[in-house]
Amino acid sequence: MSGRRRRDPRDLSPTDAAARYLRRRRADSTEKSVNGWEYRLKLWVEWCESVGIERVGDLRGYDLDEYFELRSAEIAPVTLEGEMWTLKSLCEFLEDIDAVDEGLAESVRIPDLDPGDRSSDQKLATDDAMALLDYYRDSESDYGTRAHAYLELAWITAARQGGLRALDVRDAHLDEDPYVVFRHRPETDTPLKNKLGGERPVALPRETADVLEEYVRSHRYDVRDDHGRQPLLASAQGRPSSDAVRNWSYLATEPCIHSQCPHGKDPETCLWTDYTHASKCPSSRSPHPIRTGAITWMLNLGWPPEDVAERANASVSTIEQHYDKADRDERRRRLRQRMEQRRRPLVDTMEVEYATN
Repeated sequence: MSGRRRRDPRDLSPTDAAARYLRRRRADSTEKSVNGWEYRLKLWVEWCESVGIERVGDLRGYDLDEYFELRSAEIAPVTLEGEMWTLKSLCEFLEDIDAVDEGLAESVRIPDLDPGDRSSDQKLATDDAMALLDYYRDSESDYGTRAHAYLELAWITAARQGGLRALDVRDAHLDEDPYVVFRHRPETDTPLKNKLGGERPVALPRETADVLEEYVRSHRYDVRDDHGRQPLLASAQGRPSSDAVRNWSYLATEPCIHSQCPHGKDPETCLWTDYTHASKCPSSRSPHPIRTGAITWMLNLGWPPEDVAERANASVSTIEQHYDKADRDERRRRLRQRMEQRRRPLVDTMEVEYATN
């Protein structure tokens, strides 16, 4: 039986190669991750088209180095690192299917970054978080509102934005020994970043549980999402989008909520207090800086890094490299505290026994 000659994989266009790679990754990756890789590779595909590379089999190390030089002049080093790692992963895939020369992936240059270059120093400072929480907890008008419930959850759990968005009413156990449970439910549009590895219960202090009870009782929209689930943090339409949660975060952390505006604005006329402009306030914070601030706060309280990592669903190395943003004085206090808590009992055993004649 005669058949068509199979296509040489080296004839794949950059567009088809990127699409094939993304299909391979989609099976074991979150949609958010795939979308990020797709955007990065779209830029690479456009560059290939601009320089006349029509077959991936024609790619050489010089081409990859030229792309590195171009992108390094346009974007921040940490962004470049992510783009080049994605391109390296694509080239490794193409090597596996014999579409490019063996060893091409090794030609992808990855920028050598200092650890500090990989993470932002921006965080919700502990003093600011305490001022906000004190205000909300003492306020007759704002106690238990969605803004208050959001900030309590974000600060106390140090959870990612996706995890907060994924919580249902049934995930909040607010009676004796209160806690919330983060669950990976990709089939109903609420995946966790670490998938099943992100599932965990997180204990809450009684004060936070009381806030959530008041929110559910008096302020939460009684709605369901498109899958019939009851989101804990709910919009009038159902489960909020990621953009909506981000806007809630900006609004909930504006300093003029509890004190005079540090930027000389009048809250009555300031556009930054509007839902669509809150991100422009220099002092407002999105979910990630709240997570960073909360993790730093827990470490400064003397929590072992292992316990913080488990609570925040991250590795100890990630916590220490990307989230621990303590200043010099905080680090000194923390070291002294650890010395007293952990080492002082050991030091007290170091009694020197003198020999007697």
